[in-house]
Amino acid sequence: MAFLHTFSIVARDEKTGQMGVAVQTHWFAVGAICPWVEAGVGAIATQSMVEVSYGPLGLASLRNGKTAAETLNDLLSKDERRALRQVAILDAKGSVAVHTGERCISAAGHHIGQGYSVQANMMINEGVWPMMAKAFESSKGDLAFRMLAALKAGQAAGGDIRGKQSACMLVVDHEKSNQSWKHTLVNLRVDDHPDPIPELERLLNIQKAYELMNEGDELLAKNDTHAAREKYSRGAALAPDIEELPFWQAVTLADSGKLQEALPLFQQVFNKNPSWAELVQRLPASGLLKNDREMMKKILSMKSEQ
Repeated sequence: MAFLHTFSIVARDEKTGQMGVAVQTHWFAVGAICPWVEAGVGAIATQSMVEVSYGPLGLASLRNGKTAAETLNDLLSKDERRALRQVAILDAKGSVAVHTGERCISAAGHHIGQGYSVQANMMINEGVWPMMAKAFESSKGDLAFRMLAALKAGQAAGGDIRGKQSACMLVVDHEKSNQSWKHTLVNLRVDDHPDPIPELERLLNIQKAYELMNEGDELLAKNDTHAAREKYSRGAALAPDIEELPFWQAVTLADSGKLQEALPLFQQVFNKNPSWAELVQRLPASGLLKNDREMMKKILSMKSEQ
């Protein structure tokens, strides 16, 4: 049993059917035991004096057709220490059931909204979970960033009385499948950090940057250059310190016959790290760049102009 005195959110996006859990605590590696999510099935946060089995057993119950309330009642009925538990369960239809045991360390409580719940225990004050709910309801955009807004609001309201150490976020899509790995959209963990929520936000932005770059590649393959540039630009802005993003952008442009657009990007990357110039020469053998000697010569000339 772990002492995960925690604040968290379980939520479902009504438009997309995406579901997720986001959490922060003053305990190591909260992502290993608190959040449980399965596409098309449900989302669970098990915290306070954690009983980890609530996660896999709860998902199995939801998978077999039971509602969030039925699943929670079944789990609690078999748990002699339920007074110490705090558990939130969300099913694929958006129904939520939450239990805050009477022996959870104060301040402890929860709030259930439309398709979501926020829950917290051992907080510095009772304003944490109401502020989380307010932030989630007033935010817009991707489910991941709305849940992040809830975590940030909980910390701003005081958070865990002990401080902060770890955070995590899991988000899945709406499709129930026996290949669940194909339906995970976000799986980020900050196991040990002095300020885990900003670090979680940084990682979420990096993931978004890579997604935008991939979308740009797909658009470029369709010869939609204008839209591709917009995606590339947005991705680069989210992760300006990552060399790899402009490198693969340049490779994609060069391979698509847009060498002049690619050359400044190659130069930018080579100036930061000359090893990329060595790597680009290995790509044709793997079929990731046209085997064009003249093009390669022009690309490598960007290294000499440092």
